[in-house]
Amino acid sequence: MSPTDSYRHLFRLTGRTYIVVAFLARMPLAMSQLGTLLLVSEATGSYGAGGVCAGALAVANAVGAPFWGARADRLGQRRVVTFQSLSGAAGLVAILVVVGAGLPWGVAAVTSAVAGLLLPQIGPLARVRWRPITAGTGSRQHRLVDTAFSYEGAADEASFVLGPALVGLGVSVASPSAALGLAAAALAVFGTWFALHETAAVTHAATSQSVGPAGRLLGPALVVLCVAQLLVGTVFGSVQTGTSVLATAAGSPGLTGYFHALLGVGSVIAGLAVAGLPARWALPARLRWFAAGLLVLASPLLLVGSLPALVPVLLVLGCTVAPYMITTFTLAERVTPPARTGAAMTALAAATGLGYAVGAALAGRLADWGGHTPAYAVTVGAGAAAVLLSWSCRRVLGRAERPQVLPPGTEVVAES
Repeated sequence: MSPTDSYRHLFRLTGRTYIVVAFLARMPLAMSQLGTLLLVSEATGSYGAGGVCAGALAVANAVGAPFWGARADRLGQRRVVTFQSLSGAAGLVAILVVVGAGLPWGVAAVTSAVAGLLLPQIGPLARVRWRPITAGTGSRQHRLVDTAFSYEGAADEASFVLGPALVGLGVSVASPSAALGLAAAALAVFGTWFALHETAAVTHAATSQSVGPAGRLLGPALVVLCVAQLLVGTVFGSVQTGTSVLATAAGSPGLTGYFHALLGVGSVIAGLAVAGLPARWALPARLRWFAAGLLVLASPLLLVGSLPALVPVLLVLGCTVAPYMITTFTLAERVTPPARTGAAMTALAAATGLGYAVGAALAGRLADWGGHTPAYAVTVGAGAAAVLLSWSCRRVLGRAERPQVLPPGTEVVAES
């Protein structure tokens, strides 16, 4: 089955409406952090206050994600994601009310943290649904699930490109309040729609059958994968910080978002292409080589001295980011008991968010000392750590991966 046929088959199983709704439902999370930053910064005249509020939202979301994922595994996504969508939308509205009332920005920071704690991680939860959705496809299920995870990785990257762009458009046309209000409305509508879609019921029916002993969640393999995601989150945070420093030095700080989006463009294209990789290429082996690619393609950042020179580097670097992330999420689905998949997916998302915070903070410190090059050195260091992790833990991942039903005659290449 070709990648194109696999995508067509997937979209027939769910219907195109679900694909659109699941994509739009993840946009508010991508919009909320920048929206909060701009809203609080404009109201207080302090980017520091805006940064604290946006950071509080992001960290609280990362901390709360595994809890909500575990609740979804136990109670079903319909109940949990509906609650999160409506209460998360109310949390974003509460930020608007607090800031609009002129209350101290510390109150806005607490409100932002509460809102972040409630916001759902739609992308990871959408991944959980694909194995039950494809349950009746027989020997093709292995390829279809891999294709679905490729699509989800590309969709996540696209949302984190388009989300900030929508915030920028909302600010340009109206105000930061309008942009954050749009995120709240989209979450209430599309998040609830995603929660109530029939695929949520199918998923809960399938996973609840295996709740017997649910199995341990944080085994050695999942810990390795969480660290792997923390490292790629560090890449995101350090690249954005280094690019911001470079753009500011060039007199065009407003271009930071557009340049960072170049990383997402390459990721989306490469993410969709992952579906075409041969099934015989085992996932632990893929992770090792994608980590090596991350290190090799990040290294030219140390030589960049201007914005034009940054364009091709970010485009090419993005081509290994999505395959790396898709592989970690796919491996996590394979090494986790079926009844704990939601918790595993959201744990990886949480690790990514925490890595972003670590990367941005560390790169910012180094940038204060030496400019954009030391900030980008954090990116390269994260790539080197990813190589060390994936190669040193290859046996841990190989032993934990559940065996898959492959097409007849397929020979798995475990070590390459």
